Amino acid sequence: MDDLTEPQFDERASLAGETPALRMVSLLEFISTRDQIFTLQSLVVQTGLPKPTLHRMLQQLEGAGLLTRHSDGRHYGTGARLRRMAEDVLLNDSRQGARRMILSQLSEKIGESCNLTAVSGDEVIYLDRVETAHPLRVHLEAGSRVPIHASASGKMIASQYGETPRRRLLSSSTLREFTPHTLTDPAELEAELDSARSCGYALDRQEYLDGLVCLAVLIPTDIGRSNQALAIQAPVIRKSIDDLVELLPVVQEAAQRMAVLDEIDRAEDNSA
Repeated sequence: MDDLTEPQFDERASLAGETPALRMVSLLEFISTRDQIFTLQSLVVQTGLPKPTLHRMLQQLEGAGLLTRHSDGRHYGTGARLRRMAEDVLLNDSRQGARRMILSQLSEKIGESCNLTAVSGDEVIYLDRVETAHPLRVHLEAGSRVPIHASASGKMIASQYGETPRRRLLSSSTLREFTPHTLTDPAELEAELDSARSCGYALDRQEYLDGLVCLAVLIPTDIGRSNQALAIQAPVIRKSIDDLVELLPVVQEAAQRMAVLDEIDRAEDNSA
């Protein structure tokens, strides 16, 4: 069940834009940076825009499927169409060739499969993947999805969650057990998220597939929160959890190289 506590914001937003359409985009940008559901009144307080104006904007966005209203009729969240757009942008990113090269180099260096992932809703989506050359491997394609709670990437990204979305994840009735190792107890999963946040990496100890272990780190961003993770996977007959942890510096270096791609894009935008 959703926590419908009114969100508290630290700073006032500015919905810049010379046209109504651009102001609508600014509103979506603002909403997408929050990890909480919200009400019309909270947006009035945060943006300073007139209540009738914001009400009309929310109605239009809800009608377009970009936002959705919760069962109480007051709280809003991101809609399925907006989430699909975000997924499509990530999957079809023009930097795909550059990031695939980084994944390929990492895979060659460690001798195992590597993934670039993001969270969408309650699932982890594979944005890109490079398979190991070993004949024993798990085949997963870009666009594949796995549950957050049974994924190293999912746990790493969820470790950044605020109280509301974390409570929503932990209280979900869909903490399905995929293997005997899957964490389905909310207290154990919360401890796992705290550990990931503290040490900077998350692990999958055969929690989604028997015989497969994984380590994931975040792709760094300049805003302090990231919805992308870089992960390495290996069968337990080749790599133990301790083996993966020893590779952490190599994985972190590759994640930093991924982050540089964003820095290059921003520099080009500023010079245009």
